[in-house]
Amino acid sequence: MNCWKSINLTKELGNNRIYLLSFLIGLLSFIFLYVPITIAQGTNKVDEAGFLPFILALLLLPALHSLMHILPLIILNKRLKIIFKLKNKRLPVFNYYTKFHLTKKVSLIVAIAPTILISIPGIIASYLFIDYSVYILMFTSVHIGMSYLDFLYVNHIGKAPKSCFIDSRKDGFDILIKEKHL
Repeated sequence: MNCWKSINLTKELGNNRIYLLSFLIGLLSFIFLYVPITIAQGTNKVDEAGFLPFILALLLLPALHSLMHILPLIILNKRLKIIFKLKNKRLPVFNYYTKFHLTKKVSLIVAIAPTILISIPGIIASYLFIDYSVYILMFTSVHIGMSYLDFLYVNHIGKAPKSCFIDSRKDGFDILIKEKHL
């Protein structure tokens, strides 16, 4: 296998720029989601009882996000190793390492899974649960901001050749292609 491209977004963009853009995307998503949902609901009532569950959900969001990346691999019966870590000695996070390279399709599914499994249900739940819609929207907006990095990965993987393989590393990933023998 030959390396077609190595991607390290932290090295390309820098942590500060990634965090700033994630924050701005989360803030803008809250603004753009809050207005139409409150108009559709016809109220802007907020129940204060939802504040503590919201804080707890925010603390568990990094772990939930990383588990949603792992879930498609488990469903597709891929062999992987799951490692539990405490990020910044406070926030729980799960990392995974696959035994083999992933195909382009599987890598795209893994990258987009948290958006499909957390953000979209969050938007629907914020419309259905009127009393807690602000908290659910804030949670969903924070998750959309967290998913910014996933969409950058999707962008790079989407531009890769169709028959490529993705090799995840600690600091990024490599896009590999098979050698063609003449």
